[in-house]
Amino acid sequence: MELYQERGFDQTTAAEIAARAGVNERTFFRHFPDKREVLFDGEADLRTALMQAVAEAPEGLEPFEVLLRAFRESARALEDNRSFSEPRWKVIAVTPALRERELAKHAMLTDAVAEALRQRGVSDGLADLAARTGWAAFQHAVDAWADDPAPGLDAHLCRAFDDLRALSTAVPPTPASPEH
Repeated sequence: MELYQERGFDQTTAAEIAARAGVNERTFFRHFPDKREVLFDGEADLRTALMQAVAEAPEGLEPFEVLLRAFRESARALEDNRSFSEPRWKVIAVTPALRERELAKHAMLTDAVAEALRQRGVSDGLADLAARTGWAAFQHAVDAWADDPAPGLDAHLCRAFDDLRALSTAVPPTPASPEH
């Protein structure tokens, strides 16, 4: 992370990362297929944690509540790793290839969450919509937490889901009648 911050992602080589970590390049490539994956190393753990949290949620909860519980549980790890996450976000934000990679990783996570919901008996369409909407609320909360960490990620997450509930239950304004 230090190298990415000092030199930029594109100017940093895998050999430099390995040297800074005190290992040889071969060892580096045993752990990471490429230098991008250093920034996405926890994605598999997050996917597993989310799928497990969805699977273990109490029976009878609506998909929305299942997702809130799952995201709240997995958010703890993100909060515990803020010292890594914050510089990571900055590196990704200024590197188009990494932003694209992050979107692809988010799509895979969303698909995994949808599959976990389907395994709970949620229909295909509803599982996909719930997973996408839940992931959007999660990302919104993470962004809010990045800007204002004081209340904690859990508070931002609950607020995002509350706002989403309010949006889904709000009565839309009546469209104005066309004038004749």
